Amino acid sequence: MRLTKFTDLALRAVMRLAVSDQARPLTTREVAEAVDVPYAHMAKAITRLQHLGVLEARRGRGGGLELTGFGRRASIGWLVRELEGEDEVVACDGDPPCPLRGACRLRRVLREAQEAFYATLDPLTVADLVTSPTGPVLIGLTGRRSG
Repeated sequence: MRLTKFTDLALRAVMRLAVSDQARPLTTREVAEAVDVPYAHMAKAITRLQHLGVLEARRGRGGGLELTGFGRRASIGWLVRELEGEDEVVACDGDPPCPLRGACRLRRVLREAQEAFYATLDPLTVADLVTSPTGPVLIGLTGRRSG
């Protein structure tokens, strides 16, 4: 299974925010620069993370991004499911539909493998992902991209 780029950068954003100095919240632009992705892509991920209740964004002077208590405790498996959606690994009912869909065992086996993938992520939280050596590296990230 391969995660979408959207999910990947959303997870990177959450991880970066998990180690940020609470005295000065990071902006969306700073997070985008730190993980080396375009601002527009990061802004979309930040909006989705807000809707999920994982982070809060405050505008204006002293504003910025902050993980919520829920966001810090949320299961990575839950978060990836929410970001990836309910799509199956294979598109049996696509256009055109697969001629084997009524008698194929592959769809079920791949669904089970997908659930096993998520089950591996279920017990993990953001805090688990930012322990050493990852946390110190995240803190040291600085922007390399402009705009």
